[in-house]
Amino acid sequence: MVQLGRIFFVAGFLGVDVSKSVQTISAYNVINDVIPKLNVMETLVEGTLKEIIENSYVPAQVERYSKLQIEFQLELTMIRMNLEHLLKRYQHELTAVVDDKNSDMLLTLDAHEATAIESATALYRRVQQLQQAR
Repeated sequence: MVQLGRIFFVAGFLGVDVSKSVQTISAYNVINDVIPKLNVMETLVEGTLKEIIENSYVPAQVERYSKLQIEFQLELTMIRMNLEHLLKRYQHELTAVVDDKNSDMLLTLDAHEATAIESATALYRRVQQLQQAR
């Protein structure tokens, strides 16, 4: 079985117009783009917020970013849960792609999985804004 681990999302790596609802994704992209880039995103989110909180001496700012960190963690939990569902549902297809990248196929996303992809894109944009504001 493909292990999801800690996951995050970098906007645009799916090559999908996120203004439209995501309906399908290739198994190859899940394995080679989504999961690795989501892992990088998680590290980025945690590191950025931790640094801001640790370097802030203004109590209101510490409280604001601590709440934002909790909000991001909750959002990421939802994203992970729904992507884990995708990995379990398409376990055999994803394993086939790990074994042979030429066995790629399109996976149909359910509403929750599509929402997770779209939410991850929105979260990434928020993280970008946060980093630019620092």
